[in-house]
Parts: sequence; C-alpha cells; structure tokens
Amino acid sequence: MTHSPRFVASHAKTTSGGLVTGLASEDTGPDHITWVLLFTGRKANSVGIVICMKRGICVLSLFQTLSEMIDLRSFSNLWYWIALAVMWSTLSHRIIGVPFDMVQRARKHEGQSARDLEDLVRINVNRILFVFQSAGVWLLGFACFVLSILATLGFILEVEFAQAVFLLVFPLSLVGLINLSTAQKIFTSEASGEELYKALSLCRVMVQFLGMICIFVTAMWGMYQNLHIGPLGG
Repeated sequence: MTHSPRFVASHAKTTSGGLVTGLASEDTGPDHITWVLLFTGRKANSVGIVICMKRGICVLSLFQTLSEMIDLRSFSNLWYWIALAVMWSTLSHRIIGVPFDMVQRARKHEGQSARDLEDLVRINVNRILFVFQSAGVWLLGFACFVLSILATLGFILEVEFAQAVFLLVFPLSLVGLINLSTAQKIFTSEASGEELYKALSLCRVMVQFLGMICIFVTAMWGMYQNLHIGPLGG
C-alpha cells in the first residue's frame, strides 16, 4: 500500500520587514522530513530551504543559488566570455583614447572634424607621455609584479581564476605598449593630416591582430580546461 505524504504547516509568522516564515512537515512514515521554508511576499516565492532528513542536512539558500549562477570557474562562465568580447571591442575602437569613428569622419569631411581629432590626439598623447615619463618605471614594476603573481597562481598552482585574469590583463599590457609606441611616434614626428590618420589606423590594425591571437589562445585554453576538468568541476 502506497503511503501518501501529508504536509502540515505551522509556526507561520510575519516579521517587521514583511517576511513570512513557516515550518512545514511532511509525514512519510519512518522517513520523516521537516522542511523549514522561508517565504517573501504573498506569492510565497521560496528564498531559502533547509531540508533535515534524519541526521543529514542539506542547505539550499539564495547565496548558493547565486554562487552556482555566477561562480569563480571562469572558463565555464558566460560572463567571462562576454567581458572578453567587450574588452577587445573597446580596445580596438579607442586608439590612444581616441574613438576611431573620429578618424574616419576627419578623413572624410576634414575641416572642423580634422581639427577636433588633432586636438584630442594632442591632449591624449601629451597625457600618455607625461604619465610614462613621471611614473613609467613604477608602473612597469607594478605590472610585472601583478603579472608574475597571476602567472604563478594560474599556471604553476593551477588556480583557474588567476589563469582567466592573466589572459585578460597580459594582453592589456601589450596594448598599452602599442599605444605608447604610437603616441611617441606621433609626438616625435608632429604628425597631422593623412600622416596622423595612417598612424592611428596602423595602431588599430596592430591591436586587432593582437586581439585575434589572444582571443584564439584564450578560447583554446578555456576549452582545454573545460574538457580536462569538466564544466561542473569534476
């Protein structure tokens, strides 16, 4: 004879913040299960459930649910790949801080558009060179320190989160060197007009080429990690 479960709700109360809590028990014969339910609002959407069965306790909470959706296993996380795509899209669009659509508009219309571009390039070039001359050694030392830590944690101690961050940060340092080289070239030659457009276009092509290589390497390494470790960490 099949025993049908019987649910009994008790100890329901409303807190000062409008949070309704209740205790419900399921009478299933010898295996008696007690459910401690936490509800919010009138629709009683479950926020947290604690299941107590004999001596075993399984906790399913809102924190754990969010941890499963957004975890630190980066290569199996959709948000990591979205961040990677957004990062490279932004880097290839803004050359030494100048939106590339301004270059196209200045080359096509000239006049005021060309003057605006030259002014913005001059401001950004002077800013980049000033930072490099005043704190370049310290920035280089700090970048090498951070990259060394990430590389050690990621590829020697095999911390996946450090691997993912390294594959984002290391290409950024290379892009910084490309922008610095371009800024130095523009400042030295006092480029303007078509010469300036070519310098910015060449810098963009170099960044895009570097982006293709880095995205390919990151994708291959991420797939290897997912196949080797498993998407669920097994």
